[in-house]
Amino acid sequence: MLRILRKSLKTGIVTEAYPLDGNTPAPGFRGLPVWQRENCVKCGKCAAQCPTRAIVWSGRTDTWEIDSKSCIFCGYCEDVCAYQAFRQGSDYALAITNTQVNKIFGRSVNIRHLDAGSCNGCEWEMASLNGPVYDIQRLGFDFVASPRHADLLMVTGPVTRNLEIAVKKTYAATPAPKLVVAVGACACSGGICGRSYTSAGGVDNILPVDTFIPGCPPRPQALIAGLLQAVSRLQKPS
Repeated sequence: MLRILRKSLKTGIVTEAYPLDGNTPAPGFRGLPVWQRENCVKCGKCAAQCPTRAIVWSGRTDTWEIDSKSCIFCGYCEDVCAYQAFRQGSDYALAITNTQVNKIFGRSVNIRHLDAGSCNGCEWEMASLNGPVYDIQRLGFDFVASPRHADLLMVTGPVTRNLEIAVKKTYAATPAPKLVVAVGACACSGGICGRSYTSAGGVDNILPVDTFIPGCPPRPQALIAGLLQAVSRLQKPS
């Protein structure tokens, strides 16, 4: 016990201050691609190379539009463009709110993780949230083992046909207001798996989703930003 105490005192505080303090990704971090209008010749190679068809030309705005829910940050658009019209960005706080619930929590928020058929990449990032570096309990979040005790479902992976019934039953067992957060490109849009005879695609095809957290996988800070955004949408009744 004394050895552990001495080690803790020597190590000091390792928990990040995020979101109170900003966080800069490490060099080489792949975020959402950024389009450089001045370099673009509109050849369309980037859209043709995109494995999830996340890049679409908009004639209305005369721009290439990137669907952040579908993008897996692979960097193919940057690699294929000889004119450097796309560059890999560093933005990771990309949570998108879909609906609004008129209620506020007066206590901690209990989370139930629901794997709908993921590759477990998002789970690796989610597991770190309970560690000493990110420690989401300091922000009032905690993971629970049963959906009956949960306020919020964090769903990963495209909804496979074999798990579709389980996803619906888990949602039904969750008490109101039962927020749903889609984690990762697969849960947001179907990702690289898309929609097929084996997959229903994004979670919003099966359940009402409150917040989308894009990424493949999203980094822990992006998960924290998404959780905070989901809960912040719960307004206190007048």
